[in-house]
Amino acid sequence: MTKKIELIATATFGLEAIVAHEVKKLGYDTVVDNGKVTFLGDFEAICRTNLWLRSADRVLVKMGEFKATTFEELFQQTKALHWPDWLPADANFPVEGKSIKSQLHSVPDCQAIVKKAIVEKMKQVYKKEWFEETGPRYTIEVALLKDVVTLTIDTSGAGLHKRGYRKLSSQAPLKETLAAGLLSIARWYPDRVLLDPFCGSGTIPIEAALIGHNIAPGIGRNFAAETWPIIPKELWIRARKEALESEKRDVKLRIYGTDIDDQVLSLARYHAKQASVENSIHFQRIPVAKVRSKQKYGFIITNPPYGQRLGEINEVKKLTQELGQTYSALDNWSCFVISSFAEFERYFGKPADKKRKLYNGRVECNYYQYIGPRPPRPKKSEEDSLTPTE
Repeated sequence: MTKKIELIATATFGLEAIVAHEVKKLGYDTVVDNGKVTFLGDFEAICRTNLWLRSADRVLVKMGEFKATTFEELFQQTKALHWPDWLPADANFPVEGKSIKSQLHSVPDCQAIVKKAIVEKMKQVYKKEWFEETGPRYTIEVALLKDVVTLTIDTSGAGLHKRGYRKLSSQAPLKETLAAGLLSIARWYPDRVLLDPFCGSGTIPIEAALIGHNIAPGIGRNFAAETWPIIPKELWIRARKEALESEKRDVKLRIYGTDIDDQVLSLARYHAKQASVENSIHFQRIPVAKVRSKQKYGFIITNPPYGQRLGEINEVKKLTQELGQTYSALDNWSCFVISSFAEFERYFGKPADKKRKLYNGRVECNYYQYIGPRPPRPKKSEEDSLTPTE
């Protein structure tokens, strides 16, 4: 198969532009839509995007898109697609589905029709009546939106937020992909100080360290498409080698994570070690009201408690006030906070320079952005400014 493959990087609402930027950095042109970024690539693109995309949820092969308002249309147009180009005779191919604002609203029926259509296509090509499905996994999704059907195969397997370093979990953890997105929106650079004063199990500091050292977020895990016979094994080997050779382990980072809970800080240190960045992050038990720093032009990027349960709102108000007071004492810093707390700006003490709607899981949040000044460019010394003469 030498032709270009249409691929989709799925994205959480609000992160589409960030995912598109990541895809473009890898060298692929993009089309951005709600919840997804579409691009053309090859087998190597499947390997590289799975390894490198920090904020995307999954990488899918787009098999086809068409309009269908009857089950017969869905069946015939699904059957017309070239499934055996991808699926071997022993493929394990479960079908998942979703339907939004479409006449074919019964998801189980749509899944069954798509499965039947693919089996009929496979019978024609493989000359078999029964498929045992004992081989590699190819998760197929039938997604209907306003009567338009999109059929995809998932190349990632487990969602891309599962980097492999978070073996244990604290309460209400922030997804790794969202944490990476928060860092990208804030435009944090590895030469700047980063502080997360509600670091919990360490996701934001760890994702920052991965960025700072240019470590591919997927380097520590496997992907569904690694088992597919259609993709040569050497492409995965080459993509992993390229990723390892791109790491910048010698970069000195100033990343700090603080919290008041010894148990979650212990988790954070464990996760940082699993991600091989434990020497790049300093974790410490400090309440937000007592956080201080003499360093200049730093970034606070954080995900404080939201107070989703009854009785917690007073604590959220108090923590938001303390965060605002702490930030006001940090000269020249920027501050970025994701929160679902509707009165955040009031209790923080000032309106945000920018706000961006994001979802933390199913919770609608705002990303409050307080943008400080950039550090001055270092002045050239007199010696540097002189033109050398012989």
